[in-house]
Amino acid sequence: MNSGDGSLAGNAARLAGRAALITGVSRRRGIGYAIATRLASEGASVFVQHHAAHDADQPWGSDDLDAVRAGILERLAPHARFGDLGADLAQPDAPAQVIDAARAAIGRLDILVCNHARSGGDGSIFDMTADRLSGHFDVNARSTLLLTRHFADQFSGVDVRDDADASRPGDVETTSGPFDEFATGRVIWMTSGQLLGPMRGEVAYAASKAALASVTPTVAAELLGRGILLNTVNPGPVNTGYLDADTSDRAPETVAEVLASMPFGRFGQPDDVARLIAWLVSSEGRWTTGQVLTSDGGFSLT
Repeated sequence: MNSGDGSLAGNAARLAGRAALITGVSRRRGIGYAIATRLASEGASVFVQHHAAHDADQPWGSDDLDAVRAGILERLAPHARFGDLGADLAQPDAPAQVIDAARAAIGRLDILVCNHARSGGDGSIFDMTADRLSGHFDVNARSTLLLTRHFADQFSGVDVRDDADASRPGDVETTSGPFDEFATGRVIWMTSGQLLGPMRGEVAYAASKAALASVTPTVAAELLGRGILLNTVNPGPVNTGYLDADTSDRAPETVAEVLASMPFGRFGQPDDVARLIAWLVSSEGRWTTGQVLTSDGGFSLT
């Protein structure tokens, strides 16, 4: 159970007995796959959501889902479980269906990593339309919030599909703590660098991701009463294929300019992100919540 570089030797059982749902796991070059394989290597049961049709429409293309499954299974610890589901998170009912399927396959969920995102179909403010905005908000923001809501239901016994009175602004849910350091739930959201500099031509994407970053403290505060820790990660420029010359969705000169500004002389790798997330969802991350963490190799400092 290792990544080939021996770096997991000391963490092989860090997540033993835990169950994780990771969304957006459809390509072996993707961040979601790196997260899934790392959490599996550290002992967690893993359930992944994928939507290969989305990747098929992008310059980098789709992957072999059987190979994706096999790669995760290779790293799965003995007695840990695995499952997966294809789902389009643009559909309003999909978040509940994904949570239900994950729980049926691997049991109660301890960890939720919302890694999915919509790519393509964006533009500048001069190109913006209601459909473009809705397309990104529905996938990136709405589904993440609904996945989190359904995940949190496990920790309260309340079903989101029940008719219940909504909380009033300012209401605080009474905590049932103190919580054991390893018995708490973990939620990870993914944002982008829109708060650190412009993202020209990606107005809908940046707006939807900015919504998650901005609402992180509010949702984290509400989740604390149920013993759930939420943090949001900005991974910076990570090459999942979209920065390769033959599969990039942006101009070669733009890619070259960004690469030249990277302090370490390279783009981020998917496992750079996975390492941080594995730490956050482990017991070592027990005192960190409500944060928007930038892990970009110093890109935002240049």
